[in-house]
Amino acid sequence: MKKLLLTLGIAIGAVTYSTAQVQVNTVPQSSADVGMAPIKAGNWMVGGSVGNIGYAFESKTFNISLMPRAGYFISDGLAIGAQANLGLKAVKDMDNEWGYGISPFVRYYFPGGASATGRFFGQGDIGIGGSSAGDAVSLNVGANVGYAHFITQTVALEATLGYNYSKANINAGDKATGLGVGVGFQIYLPGKR
Repeated sequence: MKKLLLTLGIAIGAVTYSTAQVQVNTVPQSSADVGMAPIKAGNWMVGGSVGNIGYAFESKTFNISLMPRAGYFISDGLAIGAQANLGLKAVKDMDNEWGYGISPFVRYYFPGGASATGRFFGQGDIGIGGSSAGDAVSLNVGANVGYAHFITQTVALEATLGYNYSKANINAGDKATGLGVGVGFQIYLPGKR
């Protein structure tokens, strides 16, 4: 009987000790201390803006777009790449227009004002586009500033504010300027070293 009680006591003690060591984290991760690791030369970034909302001053139009992008870090904090522009423009008392385009971009992450979990950046792009309203090809130029907040070692959520310029027909005077805000994400992939 003593051996049975001793064995039962040891088993209960072992089970209690092993379950006490399990640590359950139910709070989702909201930031990661990354430093300069994701934006080092040779790394890649893929992602984009999933909710870009803008307003054009001249035509008083509202637009929303999706901009997938990919880039390569040519030096620490400096990336070049391309983004696709896919959008919808709502014009009062007219049919909606679908837009499309491609724009190479340059993005620079500022060293000043950076924290261990986030970075401010500036991005400029210039490209071409078109719409469902006609055959004209437009020149598109954009300048944006934003903040990337790293939620893991390789994923950042972004918010941007920018100015956009579009000239639909180079010979005619058709142009549009406006402001836009956007939210999105980037995934930073390490390159081969």
